[in-house]
Amino acid sequence: MASITFKGNPVHTIGEVPVKGAVAPDFTLVKSDLSEAGLSDFKGKFVVLNIFPSIDTGVCAASVRRFNKEAASLKDTVVLCISADLPFAAGRFCSAEGIENVVTLSCFRHKSFGEDYGLLMTDGPLKGLLARAVVIINPEGKVIHTELVPEIAQEPDYHSAINSIV
Repeated sequence: MASITFKGNPVHTIGEVPVKGAVAPDFTLVKSDLSEAGLSDFKGKFVVLNIFPSIDTGVCAASVRRFNKEAASLKDTVVLCISADLPFAAGRFCSAEGIENVVTLSCFRHKSFGEDYGLLMTDGPLKGLLARAVVIINPEGKVIHTELVPEIAQEPDYHSAINSIV
């Protein structure tokens, strides 16, 4: 169990984020067209998992915008923006914002993602949603970077994340 904060108040997650060097757990999540995708669908590429509570918050939206911008210049890389939001909400946001370089995925059907990645919040006002984190997986399926953002209301360290790829 990890301990993070939301606006300074303690929040706990189930389990731990996969460690650097570990094989990334596979998953099944829901795409914006309601079909399903798994980590194995992106094998052979660097995979950036931008994980957050809800696209309807300023910090979460900012992370999607920033990774969308960064993804345009990253070779052999796919950015997956993952939350518990319904695919319709993510699709609406991406359409309105002109977001075209990331794939939005929802864990609304598959709660095991939050458990397998140690990011399901178990208490606090956002209980049941995913904590903010970045996990980067290399083309062989191994974790090469993780960041569990200690304060949910803060953005991740984009520089460290992107530098782990280039």
